[in-house]
Amino acid sequence: MSDGGPSVHASAVKIGTFAVLIRGPSGSGKSRLAFDLIMAGRSGVVERAVLVGDDRVHLATVGDEIQVRPAPTLTGLIEIRGLGIRRCDFVEHATVGLVVDLDAADAERLPATETLKTSIYGVEIPRIPVSRGYSPLPLVVAALTTTKSSSLG
Repeated sequence: MSDGGPSVHASAVKIGTFAVLIRGPSGSGKSRLAFDLIMAGRSGVVERAVLVGDDRVHLATVGDEIQVRPAPTLTGLIEIRGLGIRRCDFVEHATVGLVVDLDAADAERLPATETLKTSIYGVEIPRIPVSRGYSPLPLVVAALTTTKSSSLG
């Protein structure tokens, strides 16, 4: 595993076999989306969902994949607005399979194909840009549970 450098300001949740990496500015709802995804997993809306890390995570390349792991001092901790910092189940690492960018300037109703992917350390990963004020949970659930219509493009 190559060193991914310092921690990055993001949260991550493992859903099924891959992690959703949630990026965005402070206060954009990264922790909220992470907890919403965990709850969606518990209710059966998506596959089992477990926290990887909240607020700060480390990224590293492993072959042609990006691995995410929690920052050691924050392992197993998640912020839940109105309750504070809480302890929850977590996994120690996961392969990133989807990136969600909150408060994304390039979010569109019908996004261009090139905005639906990003590159991290040279590895291309599917991406969902979410505009400020728009709930990201339905977009992530849709990305995880539907396929693109071939009639649209």
